[in-house]
Amino acid sequence: MLLRTGQFTFPTPPEQLFGRQAPLVLEIGFGDGGFLLDLASRHPEWNVLGVEISPGSVRRARRRLRQAGLTNVRLYLGQARFLVRQVLPPRSLHSVYVNFPDPWPKERHRARRLLQTSFFALLSTRLEAQGTLRLTTDDAPYFAFALEAAQQTGLFRIEVTEPPPETLQTKYARKWQAQQKPIYHAVFHKAAEAPDPFLPTIERYDVMHHAVLEGVLPKLEHFEKLVHAFEGGHVIFLAAYRSLDGSGLLFLARIEEEDLVQEVLLEAAPREGRVLVRVLPFGLPLSTRGTREAVRYLSTWLEAQGMRLCEAFF
Repeated sequence: MLLRTGQFTFPTPPEQLFGRQAPLVLEIGFGDGGFLLDLASRHPEWNVLGVEISPGSVRRARRRLRQAGLTNVRLYLGQARFLVRQVLPPRSLHSVYVNFPDPWPKERHRARRLLQTSFFALLSTRLEAQGTLRLTTDDAPYFAFALEAAQQTGLFRIEVTEPPPETLQTKYARKWQAQQKPIYHAVFHKAAEAPDPFLPTIERYDVMHHAVLEGVLPKLEHFEKLVHAFEGGHVIFLAAYRSLDGSGLLFLARIEEEDLVQEVLLEAAPREGRVLVRVLPFGLPLSTRGTREAVRYLSTWLEAQGMRLCEAFF
């Protein structure tokens, strides 16, 4: 039901996620999950995958999914571009739905918009022949932006139509209709494929990195945020805590890599007379260069506090 980043391979066959072969349909930004569940119930012959960046939305959709008892839906908390670029195989998508995306209206935020020229080019390699992307929005500037971005690629035939009835039953659609705002809809039909295959760029490691140190862990009466930059990303240590028994330390870190953001817990705890530094398996994190850099940087930081590195597995 809920997919974890750590269970993905690059790419991941959809039948591995669903336990069956069926047309794969993706909704990007499913909100409360109403449209996603309606889609899955109307099309039991489809495998329906939803991606959303809001933890609260994922929790609500997951609860609704349990109540509905649908078995052809999978949810993922994370970035859509990561899922499409790194996880989904070429020509694996039957169709994509984007309903009322964040328009990011401010000029300085335009780069955050999903439906850019680069995303349309990527999507052309993941859609099957004649696959479609269906966009519904109340924001006229965003709608025009998406149309122009798709046109610039030359990879899609664009059909502007009235929004289908099912898209008008979402929470945002009802809100905008109550305010008598116009709602725009377009279907982007794949007509060609970008020459760039957009192969996965993130390397997955089979084991999680760790290190062994000697010495006494710092008392850590005060901790300030630590930032470590590496080629292709950043590790940000946001907070540090004492373990419940007082013998070890826990660090909350945010790891940012291309299209992938992970929040992980790292532990520095006594183990057989030494101190083991590792990424905890909580949340099933993905072992990548970012987790390796997190362990490396934390080990270096502990060395600066007077400890000695004995073994490094990074």
